[in-house]
Amino acid sequence: MVFTTIGNLLWEAAQLPLYTIWWSGTPHQLFVAVMHCTAGDALIASSALGIASAVARTLRWPQLGLRMAITTIFFGVAYTILSEWLNVEVWRSWSYTTTMPVLRWVGTGLAPLLQWLAVPSLSFAVATARER
Repeated sequence: MVFTTIGNLLWEAAQLPLYTIWWSGTPHQLFVAVMHCTAGDALIASSALGIASAVARTLRWPQLGLRMAITTIFFGVAYTILSEWLNVEVWRSWSYTTTMPVLRWVGTGLAPLLQWLAVPSLSFAVATARER
């Protein structure tokens, strides 16, 4: 979880220019946005990992196995697609700049989707390597 949180913090900071707050927000608002999003990412990651762990126990999978990693990533991606769509399209809590590639069929930015593929994958790789 520590590696995942650090990875999400770095990703959130790097993708900030793809959101309109980068251009309209004050430095304080940008800081709060990155911290808020990173905290949310940590909550999503721990929830996805908890659900995947329960599935792994029920199905007797190895705790750091590939199936558990894929299940965790699946739940993180599913939540991200729903959350981005709700916040951008429905509630209009935030918006993308024109430079954010958007997957039209789901209304989700490519950067947050890639985040939930890359950061957990790297985290599982690190955890597996440390376990060995």
